Amino acid sequence: MHPVTWSAPEDARGGTHLLVMLHGYGSDESALTPLFPHLPEGITGAALRGPFDVGGRSGWFLLDPMLESDEADVLAAGSSLLSTVSELKQQGNFSGVSLLGFSQGMAMAVTALRLRPEEFTCVVGLSGFVVRSELLAMAEPLARPVPFFWGRDRADWVIHADAVAEAERWLEANTLLTARTYPDMGHRIGPDEMRDVGIFLRAFALSTEKNKAPY
Repeated sequence: MHPVTWSAPEDARGGTHLLVMLHGYGSDESALTPLFPHLPEGITGAALRGPFDVGGRSGWFLLDPMLESDEADVLAAGSSLLSTVSELKQQGNFSGVSLLGFSQGMAMAVTALRLRPEEFTCVVGLSGFVVRSELLAMAEPLARPVPFFWGRDRADWVIHADAVAEAERWLEANTLLTARTYPDMGHRIGPDEMRDVGIFLRAFALSTEKNKAPY
């Protein structure tokens, strides 16, 4: 199981919606814990640490400067993430589960969604990309489009134009997409973006909770 930092103590998680939070390449879960205070009431954040060593920090799979990766490594990382999500669900009486990923964490969130689309209520992808997978593409477009929030800065130099175009094509074909851009934000998570993420989570993670059975 991936190391995890929770936004709330165990006795306060019951009945809440679980938001699994995935950091970027060469980072760790501490990069996402500052977002905990911005999560809407009723959502419990679980910030995970990726298992791949990146010079003493962490990632989810090996990534080159052009955001290319080995498909087998990505699928293995996605399967491992799903196992951790299942374990987290067993630790609390959660009403549902969604994903939030930044940069490479968005690629992981999308991979998990592609592997098990029925598992997640909604997904938030921030300043990230979508990994190419011929194997997963064979079962797409997804039968049930999941609400997806995609936030970024158009001038983000880390996510190159081809990766942005590929992500846009996949998201438009497979999700109920809400796309927002934030000038001058750079490759980070900005306050205006988090405001919009909160609105999105209230609309799509929390508004349907009364109609869903607890895990």
